[in-house]
Amino acid sequence: MAALLPWLAWFIITLLAVYILNLLAQARRGLPPGPRPLPIVGSLHLLGNQPHRSLARLSKIYGPLMSLRMGSVTTVVVSSPEVAREFLQRHDAVFTNRSVPDATGNHSRNSVAWLPNEPRWRALRKSMGTELFSPHRLDALQHLRRDKVQELVHHVGRLASNGEAVNVGRVAFITSLNLVSRTIFSRDMTSLDDHGGSKEFQELVVGIMEAVGSPNLSDFFPALAGADLQGWRRRLARLFARQHRIFDTEIDGRLRGRETGEPRKNDFLDLLLDVAAKDDNTAGLDRDTLRSMFTDLFSAGSDTSSSTVEWAMVELLQNPFSMANACDELARVIGSGKSIQESDIGKLPYLQAVIKETFRLHPPAPLLLPRHAQVEIKIMGYTISKGSRVLVNVWAMGRDKAIWPEPDKFMPQRFLDRTVDLRGGDFELIPFGGGRRVCPGMPLAIRMVHLLLASLLHHFKWSLPVEAERNGVDMTEKFGVTLTKAVPLCAIATPI
Repeated sequence: MAALLPWLAWFIITLLAVYILNLLAQARRGLPPGPRPLPIVGSLHLLGNQPHRSLARLSKIYGPLMSLRMGSVTTVVVSSPEVAREFLQRHDAVFTNRSVPDATGNHSRNSVAWLPNEPRWRALRKSMGTELFSPHRLDALQHLRRDKVQELVHHVGRLASNGEAVNVGRVAFITSLNLVSRTIFSRDMTSLDDHGGSKEFQELVVGIMEAVGSPNLSDFFPALAGADLQGWRRRLARLFARQHRIFDTEIDGRLRGRETGEPRKNDFLDLLLDVAAKDDNTAGLDRDTLRSMFTDLFSAGSDTSSSTVEWAMVELLQNPFSMANACDELARVIGSGKSIQESDIGKLPYLQAVIKETFRLHPPAPLLLPRHAQVEIKIMGYTISKGSRVLVNVWAMGRDKAIWPEPDKFMPQRFLDRTVDLRGGDFELIPFGGGRRVCPGMPLAIRMVHLLLASLLHHFKWSLPVEAERNGVDMTEKFGVTLTKAVPLCAIATPI
């Protein structure tokens, strides 16, 4: 034991020396202010299980542009619209690349969400914008989504007639999943009734989102990434492989149908296969890229949309005045007994205000997807070093009392007299991000969220169970890639 003491002392001295040198180097680099890091772990101990809230509290001490050392990675956190504009608009080219989670493994090499800013990524983005998410393409496929919403209304109606509470997040998630699958494959990938093996795909999507959003030592200590100590990369690889087999079945079936002369469906799969078959396939739409694209669409399109609908319902149920205004507008504009069309959304300003207020209080991705500084750059007098990870805390921006009066209150009316573009033009509200990395599926997501919420409100009167009325609704959040409700909302629906 005595022989080990000199080695232990040497190790402690070396560790302290590295720590002190790191602090001095950080000061010399002129990084934004931030908490003093501990040896090895840096400021990881300050995050807790609600990092968006912890970082918001720290920003009140150190300012809207601060830096922290997360393990061995320098992380810059942006917490105000003015600073966000600097990073996502004025200096967008420097921060266009993503900081890729280690767990995504090979998937990131073909994913529009994670590919670096290079010709292939730009070609894929262009194809998505012109071939998939343009207004005329979405209009052409809206009948597929309308069918899914009618199924949702019928399912909730059956639960209501049986006296069963509705798990709003669950039915919204499954419907969102099928809205996406109808748009891509012209068929359902799961079922509201969970019959047969349809639940497998739903579980795959949930598993992938949970794995990507889980804290991973490999992201905080890149030198350890090769060991995959927590096994997230291996777990995700298995989930991706199972999901890709399902996608391959869809792709192979469609290709065989083309060979035998089956009628075209003109859905996303047909459109993408057309692009892949062109001689000038600059987007590089090979099989691996199609798989990754479908994974991104299902993950982003279902989880974020359903969580927004659930949070909106939670807020409306706790704010009867807002609920009454939304329902009155729907009855006046749509009319009793009529189904809502996507073209009706523009005629419903209060419903749009409800969605904006929900995005403000409960942004689907509270820290957006992380960016990566490609070069060293000076911003607002501070040095952002090359390789820094950049997080934009849109949750903190939505709760900033300097921007929003009474920021913790649900008040949709604040958006009736205030024009705010949630598509990335106004940095006070950027639930889909901003700049070149704004979410490419945003046009579809906006349609889906409004259609789902409007249909639930228009066809049913909603109330909380007696216990929730008496004890209050548990508003605890579950942090991950998306900010979901930890305790599902179960509400009572009564047909109108």
